[in-house]
Amino acid sequence: PQPVKPGSRAYPAGDFLRARLSGAHLGTFDVALDTGLNEQVFVGQATYTPQGRFYDQWTSFPMRSQRDAPAGSLGSEFIDDILISDYQIKARVHPPAELSVDAVLDLDVRSAGDRTIIFELSHHLKVSSASLLGPEGAKKLEVIQNESLEGSQSARRSNDLLAVVFPRPLQAGEHVRLGFSYSGNVLQEAGGGLMYVGARGAWYPNRGPWMSNFDLEFRYPSEWKLLATGKRVSEEKDGNEQVSQWKSEMPYPLAGFNLGRYISASAPTQTPALMVDTYATRGMENTFPQQQVVVSSTPPSRIFRDLPSHGELVPLAKPDPTHNARRVAEQSAKFIDFLTPRIGAFPYSSLALTQKPGTDSQGWPGLVFLSSYTFLSPQERSLSQLPAGPGSEVLYDRLMTAHETAHQWWGDAVFWRSYHDQWIMEALANYCALLYLESEHPDQFNVMMEYYRKELQKDVDSGDGNHRAMKDAGPVSLGPRLNSSKYHDAYDLVAYGRGTWLIHMLRHMLRDSAAIAMPHRTAVPSKTSTTAALKPSLAGSNAADPDALFFSLLRKLQDRFHGKVLATADVQAAFEEALPPSLHFENKGSLDWFFSGWVNGTALPKYELGSVKISNVHGRNIATAVLKQKNAPDQLVTSVPIYAVVGARTIYAGRVFADGEETDIKLEVPAGTQKLLVDPYQTVLTGK
Repeated sequence: PQPVKPGSRAYPAGDFLRARLSGAHLGTFDVALDTGLNEQVFVGQATYTPQGRFYDQWTSFPMRSQRDAPAGSLGSEFIDDILISDYQIKARVHPPAELSVDAVLDLDVRSAGDRTIIFELSHHLKVSSASLLGPEGAKKLEVIQNESLEGSQSARRSNDLLAVVFPRPLQAGEHVRLGFSYSGNVLQEAGGGLMYVGARGAWYPNRGPWMSNFDLEFRYPSEWKLLATGKRVSEEKDGNEQVSQWKSEMPYPLAGFNLGRYISASAPTQTPALMVDTYATRGMENTFPQQQVVVSSTPPSRIFRDLPSHGELVPLAKPDPTHNARRVAEQSAKFIDFLTPRIGAFPYSSLALTQKPGTDSQGWPGLVFLSSYTFLSPQERSLSQLPAGPGSEVLYDRLMTAHETAHQWWGDAVFWRSYHDQWIMEALANYCALLYLESEHPDQFNVMMEYYRKELQKDVDSGDGNHRAMKDAGPVSLGPRLNSSKYHDAYDLVAYGRGTWLIHMLRHMLRDSAAIAMPHRTAVPSKTSTTAALKPSLAGSNAADPDALFFSLLRKLQDRFHGKVLATADVQAAFEEALPPSLHFENKGSLDWFFSGWVNGTALPKYELGSVKISNVHGRNIATAVLKQKNAPDQLVTSVPIYAVVGARTIYAGRVFADGEETDIKLEVPAGTQKLLVDPYQTVLTGK
């Protein structure tokens, strides 16, 4: 290709083509080219199932001119032509449904030529006007608001497309201020004093998540309490309304708010002036099952004791989430105290955990939308229709609060670069939460890791007569594209489940590298802890701690990408910088083998040892064997830990690379070794 000048495009701007084709075997499907997207080419199909409508995205990739563009040009790495640096939003909340907003956006134009800028906005909100703001006042602009194209990213986020037409083409380097006025019924009253700000979709005009500054002002009825992202800088009463202002402390990828008839509780952290505040209501949402109990209407009597008593069904009172609000705050505060010395200071000056109706949670900068079910005791949750099982109980009782708190570091202070990298934020947040769980309750850590393994192998009825394992939905790098008509909930199970296991594998590869300084670590097998062999425990980040290197890399990622976006390649590069020689495959200080086969793969292999021989060679005890890697593609490479059994002891012997179906291995083992074990403490994701 011809050299591309810095600051110029590597492909034509504004090209768009969408074709709907039909075939005898494939049915009707779409082929599209859009040079305004990160991945300009995609092919997909709308599919209707009993579970609802899905858009199956068959493929999506950058066009050739972008793939071939020299490093450093605009074509080699996609960054939006229009960057929104600042938001000033004034919103009036009218429970139970309406939201009306005046918003001012500051835009920086990176490439010349566009007359139309496309935004996303929830389809529940309608724009009444848009204006170009300048020294001479406001100039009204033409606005077109249409439903998003089926299969597009904005459609999956339940947003409409909002086009603003300018009187002239924009110039590179130009700074533009836009004003919007819009309103709509984006709020829902869930009952129990809870509001819900839309199931999905954006409540302010945006071009997808990006690091911006936010200045938010809200007006709402005084009997309600509102919490928002950012730091509250003022709050006052104005007649029957409450007025509060919130400002971001650094660029945020997203901004939001939550509204309810809350009662608050607080817990301190070890960080001076940092408190965790929880906000819960006295009731559960209307969808929480109403339980009934039989109450006798015939009092006990000696005379009539042999007669049948009469009873009536009386509804039980729904649980009161405020009873456990302080416990939830304390859980979050203790987790912050656990993680802060390991990966860096909490990113914000405050944290609010607000009750949210439903079973899902979301963590936004300084504000967590926490499922109502985390505020309940195990006995109260048993009254609901949640799936039973130890994994579900651990999730709501301990893990979910820590997970959403961890998103303050992973997903808020540091954001993902593209949907291919979204899994990193979920996996790192979840694994940091699991590390805390492991330090307090190692048996529950094991429960969750085994739960994820089983969910990945769960049989899925695809509706076409075929059955598949959930793991086959695709690799973690497909992000939200994993959800399809064949795999309805694949993103959550793969990004959380497999993603968590991938971080677990990386951590233990680094832990085992510490065995160079501590040869032949001794352990007694334990049924309650997969990491019983690996001492010392998570007690700090000093040289004696085998997790010191792992945590130092997480801290490095936080330092480098604070307020920025993070890609999978950045994580790989950070780990490669500190990669010990024991993890050099084919003598190369690269993790290509791991990210190619495990991150971009779906395998859950099995491992066996065959032809094991132990002999003494020149005073050294040498074990040879054949390591078999089953149910895996030929190109899969895995670092596998091997342990020696000496009497009642299980002793770490070393790591070997499984390369293909069979690999000859050779390693030194302790004297008296009776047999070898492959990964007895389950640090590699395998199928069972």
